[in-house]
Amino acid sequence: MTGIPRTRARVPARATLDKAADENFPVAPFFLPRAWREDLMAVYGYARLVDDIGDGDLAPGGADARHLGVEPDKAGDRLAVLDAFETDLRRVFDEAGDTPRHPLLRALRPTVRHASLTPEPFLDLIAANRQDQLVRRYETYDDLLTYCELSANPVGRLVLGITGTAGPERVRRSDAVCTALQIVEHLQDVAEDLARDRIYLPAQDMKRFYVDEADLAAPTANASVRALIAFEAQRARALLDEGTPLVGSVDGRLRLLLAGFVAGGRAALAAIASAGHDVLPGPPRATKANLLRHVGAVLREARREG
Repeated sequence: MTGIPRTRARVPARATLDKAADENFPVAPFFLPRAWREDLMAVYGYARLVDDIGDGDLAPGGADARHLGVEPDKAGDRLAVLDAFETDLRRVFDEAGDTPRHPLLRALRPTVRHASLTPEPFLDLIAANRQDQLVRRYETYDDLLTYCELSANPVGRLVLGITGTAGPERVRRSDAVCTALQIVEHLQDVAEDLARDRIYLPAQDMKRFYVDEADLAAPTANASVRALIAFEAQRARALLDEGTPLVGSVDGRLRLLLAGFVAGGRAALAAIASAGHDVLPGPPRATKANLLRHVGAVLREARREG
């Protein structure tokens, strides 16, 4: 266990951590034990920062690149920054080596040690963001699922690791939920992703529904785009249903946390449906009241299954 105060280590990265409020689901809600909340925020900070590097959304001023030791002329090279980030991540796991340079990675070190987390989920998230720099279209749904194995599923596995509840069946259910949440986010962010020259709607499905890239660039969705979004939303809904028994497999406050994850996906899907599956003007977002209704429904399901 390191002696680095977590709260002090997080101060320079507050802008990254504050993005938790914009997620579809609660990241580290107040009702959890303090130790879990700190660990979940440490993991969230890591995942959010690696995504921001991959998306080119780092805070202005270049502080993150400087923390990682990236030369100023390389600060705009996302692959170079990801390489430096991976080097700093390895310091987290090297007990005899240097202290990590980035404050969010210093904050992660205590979590990794007392929860006995392994490097693989963290490395997978870096690999997903490297892939984002090289792969901008996905031909099939299976191709997209393979990407989600790197970009989404590691986060759920880390949550199970932090809470000491990992097991083969729970991991399988968690993967289904996390993949669903990733697909939902892709559906919400079609316009934003296209602006980055990325499309996470499988090309085979676009052809099936007679949708081309010009349709996705329109201010509002035509009937074909809406039908495509509805189709992909149903896939996400099926994955959420597959993963929902995870909630009933745990007890107490962890059950409420996991219900929040599932409910966040369901509420976001409901918001997309309420918008007529027109996601192009901007991401349809669930209201807090709707999220709470879905949490209640998921908890009732868990009780019935238990």
